[in-house]
Amino acid sequence: MTASDISHELMQEARELLDKSLLYYQGRPVGTIAANDPEMEALNYDQCFVRDFVVSAIAFLTEGQFEIVRDFLLVTLKLQSHEKQMDCFSPGPGLMPASFKVEHIDGEERLVADFGEHAIARVPPVDCCLWWIVLLRAYVKATGDLALAHQADFQEGIKLILDLCLVHRFAMYPTMLVPDGAFMIDRRMGVYGHPLEIQVLFYAALRAAKELLLPDNNGDEYLNAVKHRLGSLGYHVREYYWLNLQRLNEIYRFSGEEFGQEIANKFNIYADSIPPWLTEWLPENGGYLAGNLGPGRMDFRFFALGNLMAILISLASEEESQQIMNLIEARWHDLVGYMPVKICFPAVEGADWRIITGCDPKNRPWSYHNGGNWPILLWMLTAAAIKTNRQELAQKAIAIAEERLGKDRWPEYYDGKNGRLIGKESRRYQTWSIAGYLAAKDLLANPANLKLISFDENPEFISC
Repeated sequence: MTASDISHELMQEARELLDKSLLYYQGRPVGTIAANDPEMEALNYDQCFVRDFVVSAIAFLTEGQFEIVRDFLLVTLKLQSHEKQMDCFSPGPGLMPASFKVEHIDGEERLVADFGEHAIARVPPVDCCLWWIVLLRAYVKATGDLALAHQADFQEGIKLILDLCLVHRFAMYPTMLVPDGAFMIDRRMGVYGHPLEIQVLFYAALRAAKELLLPDNNGDEYLNAVKHRLGSLGYHVREYYWLNLQRLNEIYRFSGEEFGQEIANKFNIYADSIPPWLTEWLPENGGYLAGNLGPGRMDFRFFALGNLMAILISLASEEESQQIMNLIEARWHDLVGYMPVKICFPAVEGADWRIITGCDPKNRPWSYHNGGNWPILLWMLTAAAIKTNRQELAQKAIAIAEERLGKDRWPEYYDGKNGRLIGKESRRYQTWSIAGYLAAKDLLANPANLKLISFDENPEFISC
């Protein structure tokens, strides 16, 4: 059997499995369940997770299946929290659920949402409301159905999310402050504060809101607030999160304990915090956005989703985008290995693992969120490769994935330094692994669909 035949069969299997994952409410598909592994207890994997469904939605949109995405947007909008406070495990206004399920009680169907009150460690899903706005824009781009986004309830939903994200707070940065484990990395991994992934999603959601909001009914106030935050957020991330050899040399020569406005070391980063592995690992022509930044703290780990999405939404400049792809190509064995793509690099090990993760057995080194390889990220790598005109990297990554995904029964994640082991607690027939492969193949076959999740360069960056 040729590679082309294997690819065709895998595509057919993926489409069938995605269809089998559909979650129905009142006779209509409104989402996809997280996984359909017959060998493991369902737990909450029989629910539709908002962040998981986004990649399923991209696959549906690229294949012309628009109704399920529309119904998902309608259902989740109805589930959006309108509570006045976020306290005692109750969500605040604007928050989207982490997941929802359909319950059958006395012959009636009922939607039940989880805002994090049932989640491990009771962490709220900060990213879900951001993904929701991004997906609404993708739906509009695919269908031209701007009227849906302009409906009063959708305009109100967007404004509630912006109220949640643009609230006055004790912070001097334009970035969003979030707790540990509040996004795709949903267990303790030392990503509290201002993690890159949330800042990139925040930026994408603001850009989407700018396109979708109407100026009437106080919409102009929100648009002005969005425009201001976009400019300062974009400047902040590009200026302070970016790392390449030139920037690393600057940090190495920083003076500490500086005071005042006109200083170089604005966050009091100490040179001794630069990890030894980085100076050897970072290639001459490569760079990336650091994982986190805060007072006296820079997380030098490479986080794949934040960097790849920064390329798509033009938060990274064209030159920076090329340097990120140069890094991935130069460190292919570390960041792609035997299954695209490693969620973060390097893993936290030893005493750091015990302290930072709380001895989390699922996040043991080179597993799960602590340096595991996640097939879902294949679609994001493919999209970034198309955006940077590096399609050969996407083709290479997809070919690697096709050798194993079907035979391994579509695992959730892979373990090991190079992704050679099926994840120790990984679910099989994981929907977002299936959808990630489909979306990657569809985008590569029709690059015009990149418009669904891509933004052009935004020149309106401003220094705070």
